[in-house]
Amino acid sequence: MARFDNILGIHEQALALRSQRIDLLSQNIANAQTPGFKARDIDFKAVLASATGDALQTTHRQHFSIGEGQSRDGLVYRIPLNASADGNTVESSVEQAQFGAAAAQYQATLDFLNNRVSGLRRALRGE
Repeated sequence: MARFDNILGIHEQALALRSQRIDLLSQNIANAQTPGFKARDIDFKAVLASATGDALQTTHRQHFSIGEGQSRDGLVYRIPLNASADGNTVESSVEQAQFGAAAAQYQATLDFLNNRVSGLRRALRGE
């Protein structure tokens, strides 16, 4: 009998990661006036690749070194276009644009999953 462990594929993990990114972007927007707050984002491709085991493997610890502002867990610090005197790196217009794009991507992933589940439901019914 076939198992349905991975029936949604990568999209289940993608949806959870997109949700986490939206939360992070909303924190950035909420802290736009907090002195010293550093705007963060998620490197979606890198985190999803590592979660699915598709990440590049290195043979030496310095190969593919982490770039400026990046961390091993996929969080990246945004480098502002216009520096703030109080050390805050949140640029409201950039964060709002990123939030809008992330919300659209979340909805697209949700729609894809909904279509996949509907198709499976029809297949099980024999339609």
